[in-house]
This record gives sequence, structure tokens and C-alpha cells, in this order.
Amino acid sequence: MKGARAADNGIMGMNVESGIQTEYRAYDFDEQQARRRRWTIIGAVLAGLVALGVIGYALFGGNKAKPAPPPPPGVTVIVPGSTDVVTTISATGTLAAKREMPVGIAGEGGMVQAVLVEPGSWVKAGQTLAVIERSVQTQQAASLAASVRVARADAQLAQAELDRAKALVARGFISKADIDRRTATRDAAVARVAVAEAQLGESRAQIGRLNIRSPASGLVLTRAVEPGQVVGAGAGALFRVAKDGEIEIRAQLAEQDIARLKVGDTAQVTPIGGSRAFTGTVWQISPVIDPQTRQGTARIQLRYDPALRPGGFASASIRSGSVKAPQLPESAVLHDDKGSFVYVVGPDNKVVRNEVKTGDVSDAGVVVLSGLQGNEKVVLSAGAFLNPGDKVTPQLSNRPAAR
Repeated sequence: MKGARAADNGIMGMNVESGIQTEYRAYDFDEQQARRRRWTIIGAVLAGLVALGVIGYALFGGNKAKPAPPPPPGVTVIVPGSTDVVTTISATGTLAAKREMPVGIAGEGGMVQAVLVEPGSWVKAGQTLAVIERSVQTQQAASLAASVRVARADAQLAQAELDRAKALVARGFISKADIDRRTATRDAAVARVAVAEAQLGESRAQIGRLNIRSPASGLVLTRAVEPGQVVGAGAGALFRVAKDGEIEIRAQLAEQDIARLKVGDTAQVTPIGGSRAFTGTVWQISPVIDPQTRQGTARIQLRYDPALRPGGFASASIRSGSVKAPQLPESAVLHDDKGSFVYVVGPDNKVVRNEVKTGDVSDAGVVVLSGLQGNEKVVLSAGAFLNPGDKVTPQLSNRPAAR
């Protein structure tokens, strides 16, 4: 029994020992599994950190490749060349008779008996425009004519007595003193005839001045008298006549414009409210400038036409010659407080500012008087968005250049 127990104890001891070993082996296996999991997690974390480091280095560190800069902006340019440009000066002014003749009373006047013309009538030199009543003056002239006849009769009688006296001198009936007295009497009678004739001529001249006549041929512009009106020397102008019907426009021009004109320049004149233009010629340029307005007057003569009415307003375009110069669209010419300028693209495609002096502006463009040769690449538009020194890509406009 004791041996059996001992055997059992031995078996139990072995079982216990083997159980403990088994438990130790199970514990070691779990420990190894946990250790592996820890190292796997640590490895994954480290791998993630390394990946993040590589990504961060790639993004924020090292020699990062810079993106290519954008190309310079494109601008449209034009090569203007040069052409013969007709320079014109625009002005406005008042239409008037070139030579306006006021016609009034030349004598003492009187009551108007008849008016023979109307405004718009053509008259000849010396033609009667109006007649003043002259009954009194006619009677005075008749009286003076009678006085002339009396004086002539006295002169004839004195001459006859002188002739008879001379025939008797040789016979001794009349002395030489009597001949001298009769000669003086005859001379006085002849002088009285001359005086009477002069008075008659004066009276007839006064009657003639009662006819109001045109001093030259022309067009009657105004009439300021009616039949029955009493007029005198202080009545002013009764008629106004445009000599030969010639009309002119008195154009007001700025000081710098009038300096460019010369006598003989042609002009196109258009009355306000009309569409028809009339060709005229500058015949007189004002020798003085108004100190207040800084303007002068250019007088442009025109041939008569019913559409040209003195006193009306008109515009004039005066051709003052031609110049050979570049001509640009208005969009190419810029302005600031320093003056007018254009942008030119240089050989290095950089923008350069060119100061220019401009001339006439028309539908064809702006004439550039100085600052350009005509062979430059001028920025056609979008100049307001550029600055000197900007680099651009020029694109030549398909607009034909002037030559």
C-alpha cells in the first residue's frame, strides 16, 4: 500500500511537474505572441513615421523644382509708317456780307414818297432805292432857273451896249472911260449869270440827293424805311447792301491755329442746320489777337448762294496744307499730366514710353507731328494697363500701315 501510494505520489508528482511545465510552456507561447504583436505595432509606427518624414521632406524640404513662369502678356502693335496728311483746322463763326454798305440820307431829307426795292433784290450801281417828296425843292429850282435867264438877258444887254460903244469910240462920241465902265458892267452881268447857274446847279443836286441810290451793285440785305416816313440826315441806314452779293464767314480761331493759316487757304463752310458745304477762300487774317479770349478772326469769302444768310452761324473746316507724318488710331495715343505719349515695344520686347506731339484728330486717326519715325511697333490698345519696362509678346495688327 505504501508502495502503491508512493507510486501514486510519484505519478502525481510527475503529473504536477508536467502540468507546471505545460503551464510554463503555454505562458512562454503567449508571451512570445504578445512580444511579436508589440514589435509589429512598433514597426508599423516606425514605418509610418518614416513615410511621413519622406513625404514631408519631399513636400517642404530639399531642392524643390519651381514652376515655369507664365509667358509675357500679348499686346497688339501697329507699325504706322508715314503718309501725307492734310491738316485741317475747325472753327465756327458768323456769316456776314464781305462788304456791307449802309445806305442812308445824303441830303436834308423829307417825307419818303416811294420805296422801290425789297430785301433780297439785286440792284445796280446808282440805282434808285427810294424817292423822297420834292415839291418844294422843285419850285425852288424853277425860281433859280428863271434867275439864270434874267442874268443871261442882262449879260446880253451889257454886251450889246459895249459893242455899240466901241463902234463910237473911233468917231469921238464916247470916251475911253465910258468904254471901261460898259466893259465892267458887261463883266458883272456875266458873273451874275455864273452865280445864278451855280445856284440852280446846287438846287438840282439837292433834288438829286432826294433819290436814295445804291453806291454799288449788290444784294439788298435790309430795308428800314416805308412810304410816308419822314427821314433826315440823322435817320441812320435805311438800306444795307452786300457789295456784289459776296458773303463771308468770320471764323474765330485759337491763337495757335491762326498762326498756321495763310491767305489763300481753302475752306469748307457748312451753315448750322444744313448739310450742304460751300467752298470758300481765306482772304484776310486778323493781325491782332484778342487779349481776353486769345482768339483771332479769319475771314473766309464765299460766292453768293440763297442758303448763305448773313447773321447766321456756320462751321468751317480750313485746309492749312499737308505734312508727312505718322497717323495712329486714337486708342494708341494716351494722355496724362505730362502730355501725350505712346507705348513702343523695343527689340527686347519691353515697353518704352515715347512722348509725342499730336496734330489734327479726324476719323482717320491722330496725326503725330513729333516723337515717332513711323517704323516703331506702337501698342495699339490696352496701353493703360502697361508700365514702362513691362515685357510683352507683340502681335502685329492686320491693319494696313500708312506709307
